[in-house]
Amino acid sequence: MKSGTIHGVGLGPGSQDLMSVRADRLIRGASHVAYFRKQGRRGHARSIVEGLLGRDVIELPMEYPVTTEIPVDDPRYNALLAAFYDKQVAQLSEIAEAGQDVVVLCEGDPFFYGSFMHLYTRLEGRVPVAVVPGITGMSAAWTATGRPVTWGDDVLTVLMGTLPEEALVERIARTDALVVMKIGRNLDKLRRALVRASRDDEAWLIEYAAMSQERIRPFREVGDSVPYFSILVIHGNGRRP
Repeated sequence: MKSGTIHGVGLGPGSQDLMSVRADRLIRGASHVAYFRKQGRRGHARSIVEGLLGRDVIELPMEYPVTTEIPVDDPRYNALLAAFYDKQVAQLSEIAEAGQDVVVLCEGDPFFYGSFMHLYTRLEGRVPVAVVPGITGMSAAWTATGRPVTWGDDVLTVLMGTLPEEALVERIARTDALVVMKIGRNLDKLRRALVRASRDDEAWLIEYAAMSQERIRPFREVGDSVPYFSILVIHGNGRRP
């Protein structure tokens, strides 16, 4: 029997009309659709494709055993997630080995800081795996500001807010253009790092980029908390004609 294929499909930043034609075709024709979500939640990826799934589709929600309840440097964190990914890979492989394709919904791009990457590295060599790229959230964020993010020889740096403060300060100070993701609980640390790097007046915060709740404002106007879907952008000012 010919094996099915596991498709990691990038959905883009959160709006159906920013999905690729290939993503749309695979999602509409899927017999099995898998997606990540927090326990007790519907899942953002599933919400994006509302109205696109076939009537008889089999849905396979993959619920994280842990998200922010345990620090990432706690050995239990990696152990729980490794076991979780192994379990999902076993389920997906079983379906593919039975000759069925599975579409795995991925927010943004599957290969850019996404959970699908942990499935991909485990599935590779076991069953066929294909990846459909998607528009990243950071692309939607800088587009929302109405200004180009890089010019000429500008260096663009993408940072996670989870980095140590000293690392944030060093990299923010050195780069031309900047994107920071995973801000959440790291907001105060990021604010201090921007001030120390003398870049706080250049920073913009984009919430829910490309979604109906989209909001853009200077970072200096941000209060004590930000939504999960928040991205910081500093625009480059490099060479141009």
